[in-house]
Amino acid sequence: MTMADEYDVSKIVTTFLLDTCRLPPRLTIHDVHAAALCAVQATAHPPDDKEVELIPLTTGSIAEFTIEPMLLHAGDIDIMYHRNTQLAIPRGHPPPTQLPAEFHSYVKVMEITDSHLPGYVYLMLRYLLTRCTDDGQYSSCRENDQRKCLSHGDDNGRIHGPAMYFERIDEHHLCLDKVHCVRCLSWPLQAADWPTRHRNYGWPDSATLDRVVSNGCDVVGVAHRQCRQHEWMGKNQWRLSFSRSEIVLINSWLPVQQIVYHMLRYFIKIGRLTDCTDNSDASTLSNYHIKTLMLWASELKARSWWTENVNLVRICVELLRTLSVWLTDTRCKHYFINNCNLLDNSFDVGSVASKLMSVDEEYLSTWFVNNYIGQCALLCPNYASRMFSNVSTSMDLENAVLEIIRWRQSTSLYDSWLAVDFAQNDIPGHVSLHSLTARSCVYWMNTFSNIDSRLSVYFSAVALLHVARKISRRGFSDELMTILSTALGRNSYFNKRRSVLSLCETELSTSQLVELLQKSAVEYLTAYRQLVARDFGSVVTIVTTEFEALYAYKRGDYQRCLQLSTQNVHTLLYAARMPYVPILTEFIQLLDDDIVSLTALTLIVNPECRDHIYGFCITQLTLSLYLMTQCQLKLRHSVTSLDYIKVAQTRHPHKLTMDHLTLKLTERKSY
Repeated sequence: MTMADEYDVSKIVTTFLLDTCRLPPRLTIHDVHAAALCAVQATAHPPDDKEVELIPLTTGSIAEFTIEPMLLHAGDIDIMYHRNTQLAIPRGHPPPTQLPAEFHSYVKVMEITDSHLPGYVYLMLRYLLTRCTDDGQYSSCRENDQRKCLSHGDDNGRIHGPAMYFERIDEHHLCLDKVHCVRCLSWPLQAADWPTRHRNYGWPDSATLDRVVSNGCDVVGVAHRQCRQHEWMGKNQWRLSFSRSEIVLINSWLPVQQIVYHMLRYFIKIGRLTDCTDNSDASTLSNYHIKTLMLWASELKARSWWTENVNLVRICVELLRTLSVWLTDTRCKHYFINNCNLLDNSFDVGSVASKLMSVDEEYLSTWFVNNYIGQCALLCPNYASRMFSNVSTSMDLENAVLEIIRWRQSTSLYDSWLAVDFAQNDIPGHVSLHSLTARSCVYWMNTFSNIDSRLSVYFSAVALLHVARKISRRGFSDELMTILSTALGRNSYFNKRRSVLSLCETELSTSQLVELLQKSAVEYLTAYRQLVARDFGSVVTIVTTEFEALYAYKRGDYQRCLQLSTQNVHTLLYAARMPYVPILTEFIQLLDDDIVSLTALTLIVNPECRDHIYGFCITQLTLSLYLMTQCQLKLRHSVTSLDYIKVAQTRHPHKLTMDHLTLKLTERKSY
């Protein structure tokens, strides 16, 4: 290529990244899964004390990025959790008299004491707090043994830095890193000068600074790499964590800054220049060094440096050269802690520094074409992929890139639908497996209120079915009433909330109460279907009455069920895409004995089905065909569904176990 071509290539890469990185607000599959894991963690207890609650927070890439690139920006889902019976305070601070409601009535307070390494501390037990019943304030008494130091033991699971690591479940689920920490509600003394230091370009602004400082920090259970083999320090040394601060700061970035951050991480990872962890104390180049680089650049560069005549490749080259200088000088200054260096002589980064210094705009442009845009092309239909594979000039490249961009933009609504479809199976799956508590219910509802209000309606339906199932086994309780109040009180259906809760407080029999909750759940499910049909009806064929038909069948109203199911079959039979209906614990109470038996047999033969998000689902069409056939048999009508079943089997190959088996069962019934 000529020099003009080289310039064109960096311009093409810039256009590609700017036009394919989607901006919020958008729901993604990984948002849903992170929310579910966080809610599940809210139901957990440490093995040594069932009264202690674990307070979770989603951190890392899932929480930081507000853009959605074509290639995944996260390798796992990070959740930090702290016990509600532990609290850290800066050294010399008095014990607090008020705490957030999440904390227990008895709290151990540890003082943060410096170690010989900046950023690493010890937690010395100083006070015991007790909440007074009268005014809710805490009184304190000094701990007798002032030398007692809080240690951190390895939890079950593979250790990944300070985290417990869990394997990927399926292609939709990222790996999970769970990090135990101790909460500190105050800004730490070790970073005391960060809020007030001089900033030439006004970033972060005063509102962001105030929000960061008000969040305090956390202390995570990991020793410095030089101390991990030491018998005492390896168990008792902790690291200050600013994950909450980093989320606030990175969320405040311009889209171009987030894209550059994504590009740098991708280049370092695919170029095998990093160990690909987010641990700030790794002995090789890590994502944390890239994050630190970007935080400093955001503060030290004028806004115009990012926004005028934007050339993403040139920006990346300049930042990589800055990082090379840092590595050469063995100097990477912690963004928050003034005297903390994230590099030392134990780092093997000499060859990496020289590689980064040699990267220029021509090399990096070509690299992103081959290793980034090329990978994106593989996600596209054959036409765009073939265009990219036949590129020989910058004009060919520009045309291929424009085709990929057009495809990416045209799939935005459908990708949002995939996230919603994923959620309607993931939510009941987690609720069935981990149950619900009042606290986890709050997490579910708060999260969905922030990321997608439609899912609040859906979750309310799942919660109603969950409570109905619990009542049928163990009777009603105050905890179940609290779950109902939470699930029904945080969406727009307030009239339904008042009527359901009022009836629950009356002297209904168990069977009457279960029927009321099931009927209310079906109304919420129908309302949810109407919302998604309104928003996604242009990309997916959605019927809104399958749950209404299912409930009519359960109540013995076969004529109504037949009417609705027949209409749904006619609508769905030639559809290109349609939603799934979960056949999971919460929903199985709405189904008949034949489906329940089929589900049980499937689990016996293939227990692994329950571990896949779509393992126990059937399509709306399959459910409608089953109900249509059953109603015709119940009403002694001629069974007319066989022809429809054959069309369904031809047009909609059934890859999912339950969907295939249910359709086969329906076919046999129709003979």
